[in-house]
Amino acid sequence: MAIELGAWTLALNGASLPEKSLIGGKAWSIARLRAFDLPVPPAFVITVKACNAYLRDGVIPATLDAEIRAGMAWIEAQAARQFGGSAKPLLVSVRSGAMISMPGMMDTVLNLGINNATAAALAAEAADPEFARDTHRRFLDLYARIVLRATLPELASTAAIDDWQRAIFEATDQRVPEDPYAQLWGAIHAVFESWNSRRARRYREHHGIAHDLGTAVTVQAMVFGNLDDRSGTGVLFSRNPLTGDPAPYGEYLARAQGEDVVSGRFTPQPLAALASAMPDLHAQLLAAAVTLERENGDVQDIEFTIQHAELYLLQTRAAKRAPAAAVRFACDMVHEGRIDRATALSRLSAEQVRVLLSPRLASGVTARAVAQGEAACQGVGVGVVVMSSDEAERRAQAGEAVVLARETTSPDDVHGMLVARAVITEQGGATSHAAVVSRALGVPCVVGCGVGSLAALTGTMVTVDGASGQIYAGNLPVLAPNERDDPALCELLRWAERVCPITVLDETAPVAEVYDLDVVKGGEDATQLATLLAGRKIAKGGAITSDEGVRAALQAGVTTIVARHRLPVMLAAIAATRGD
Repeated sequence: MAIELGAWTLALNGASLPEKSLIGGKAWSIARLRAFDLPVPPAFVITVKACNAYLRDGVIPATLDAEIRAGMAWIEAQAARQFGGSAKPLLVSVRSGAMISMPGMMDTVLNLGINNATAAALAAEAADPEFARDTHRRFLDLYARIVLRATLPELASTAAIDDWQRAIFEATDQRVPEDPYAQLWGAIHAVFESWNSRRARRYREHHGIAHDLGTAVTVQAMVFGNLDDRSGTGVLFSRNPLTGDPAPYGEYLARAQGEDVVSGRFTPQPLAALASAMPDLHAQLLAAAVTLERENGDVQDIEFTIQHAELYLLQTRAAKRAPAAAVRFACDMVHEGRIDRATALSRLSAEQVRVLLSPRLASGVTARAVAQGEAACQGVGVGVVVMSSDEAERRAQAGEAVVLARETTSPDDVHGMLVARAVITEQGGATSHAAVVSRALGVPCVVGCGVGSLAALTGTMVTVDGASGQIYAGNLPVLAPNERDDPALCELLRWAERVCPITVLDETAPVAEVYDLDVVKGGEDATQLATLLAGRKIAKGGAITSDEGVRAALQAGVTTIVARHRLPVMLAAIAATRGD
């Protein structure tokens, strides 16, 4: 089994798979990668139990320090490097990882363990002082923002380390520790605290995730995509998460680290760039994706780094997917014999189908495009452009439709993304924070519109087409799709009909004695439906087709719901009986 380092930590040797609820999805995926003998840097995990003890008691468990030192010794032996060493120094990443994937919601610190001495050792080992300076600068930037909560002035990435350290001290009246273990403890505290950050709580509330689950902390040996021209980083999806196409899809950024891709500050190249530069590694990566999708039974989102022409997989997880892709994945994987129908229905949410059936641009409409970028999540969103997440939240709460525009989003923008009709960014690609979170939320998204391209749209009404990547001036006419016209949705309907705990009829079906919530006071409020529906058997209108409305109908003993779109109501009812 995984090596127990004590009551709170495990070394991830791949010999067994501890419960995901104990070690979180990120550590679980590392153990899984090691079990398949795939190339993954060594790691140990501080379990969720330690986080919950810290959040409950306000202090770190007494034995955790000794266990962490044992974990670092295990990584040192695996990597043949020394944490804080003057030769072949070991640097690590410190990452959050809850049982349920919450992309970008909690904190990560990379390149931890670097200081003036270890930077000199790295420079000598690589025969490249600029690589060492760049790695040191990256660590200082992340540590200052994540651990010290600093707001730093704009500094060029080429600025000297002394300039970065001076700016951090002026902003915080603190210095980044030179002692690697002091750095490590600072990062662990920050990850624990990020579980209750505003953005993480908003995300959990939106997705119905419990606040008491807690997060694990994964400490993993660093590999360096910024080392040289035969190094880089990227993200591979075993199938296209935008369209559902079965061909692998991904992005690659040469001479970079993963934070460069996720942050959206840089626009990566298509995965074909890796195939052209290093075809053997590209083939190795695709082979790993086939293995991981087969063994995990779901479409995979794989983070990878290449260090001096050697491939490393950092983690894998079930891919966040746009609504159209979710439908196609569900159907295709049943047809391929990979999953059964019940599993397919469980992977498709009512909200995803609602988004897919939401209005789309009418064909033949001519309009002036005011910006264009890369399609990141399908759907059409119409609203007034705002450049601040706080403003988006404020205006949406006042009943206004808004489109959130940002240079690039960060986890601090989640509250604005939750209320926006669409999200558009100037920078970033289809694997950036904005794209991944928008797909998780089902919000239309266009990324990489170009630096300085969106500020002029502030205050104007736009229509965002997340399928084409076009942003149009004004409020364009849209059409509402019909689920009966989509063969995949019709197939899912047939599967759902067999297991749905309630009858759902199309609104065109002749039904007598229907209780119409549209004409009942309070019928639009899902919290009142349990009372309003008492004793009723057939109902329609109001909030009854929402997830909360469907649950209320089931609890009230309603036997039939009449709805414009049947499939989302069925999926909500099936989910309610599963206890989702």
